[in-house]
Amino acid sequence: MGAIKVIVADDSGLMRLIISDIIKEAEGMEVVDTAVDGKDCVEKALKQDVDLILLDMTMGKYDGLYAIKNILKEKKVPILILSAMGNTNMDPIMEALKLGAVDYLNKPERNNAKVREMSVQIVRKVRQVARTNIANIAPLPEVKANTLHHTFDAVLNYDVIVIGASTGGPTAVEAVVSKLPGNLPIPVIVAQHMPANFIPSYANRLDSISPLHAVIGRKDDVVEAGKIIIAAGSRNSVLKRNEVGKVVIDFSKEQYKEFNHPSIDGLLLSVAEVYGSRTIAAILTGMGKDGALGMEAIYKKGGYTIAQDQATSVVYGMPKAVHDRGVARVDLPIKEIPGFMVSCLS
Repeated sequence: MGAIKVIVADDSGLMRLIISDIIKEAEGMEVVDTAVDGKDCVEKALKQDVDLILLDMTMGKYDGLYAIKNILKEKKVPILILSAMGNTNMDPIMEALKLGAVDYLNKPERNNAKVREMSVQIVRKVRQVARTNIANIAPLPEVKANTLHHTFDAVLNYDVIVIGASTGGPTAVEAVVSKLPGNLPIPVIVAQHMPANFIPSYANRLDSISPLHAVIGRKDDVVEAGKIIIAAGSRNSVLKRNEVGKVVIDFSKEQYKEFNHPSIDGLLLSVAEVYGSRTIAAILTGMGKDGALGMEAIYKKGGYTIAQDQATSVVYGMPKAVHDRGVARVDLPIKEIPGFMVSCLS
């Protein structure tokens, strides 16, 4: 495989220079062009071969959203957002993901030295996003909450649904939780790899497109039906039973091998201990292997384990790790997962 060809788009000349230097110094990467705004980025992206666009959001009249809309109308190419906007306003970042951007990084606001300190993080994320399954790069269809109630048996087969996701996950999780019925009689817990300051906007987004109530999991919150509980991004969330036997959120100081804050493995391992065979667990699109260890624990306890299939994963990393470990009871396209989960309950 040849070098990863990158376009760097930023309205700051100094920032373009700093980011370009970071990319050029990394093995197996090259900067094929730079752009001063969204319009310039569109013109340059459409006329040449490029593997990834590293895109700022705030660039005057022709911003990052303009670039995403107009590039992806004509060409499938992975877009990685690198912007300071997420430090103060997450809405445009979430809009960028809806439009088809693959992932995002927070850029320190007005601090060029700190951008240089991010070089390892930037290079790692560029490598990850460049492996995107480009067939799945597309704007997210308008998501509407499921308004239909489902008829459930009085005795259910499972007591909890837990979902883990990373790169490409925000839209994949939306596709699942928006289709769950509002009278779902068990709780849903989600661990999504994303910066801590993104989580509140993400929770609000899920709350707006799901018939269930989405909240960020706080210490000692009771895990109960009607809720989508989203793991905090500043620590590792786990489940435990309190002194009266209720399942509640707790936080762990343990650090896990694959990823932390939030660790999907950490959450799933605790779910395996608390719920055991009464668990439905799904690993969706994402880079790496986080979640495979936890899914194995749930599988061995007799829980039902689901991996998103390769064809619909933006990045077939985490689901592949579960599949290759032999602990996925079924591999499913993303559109089939919510209905399958509901059918498992009765």
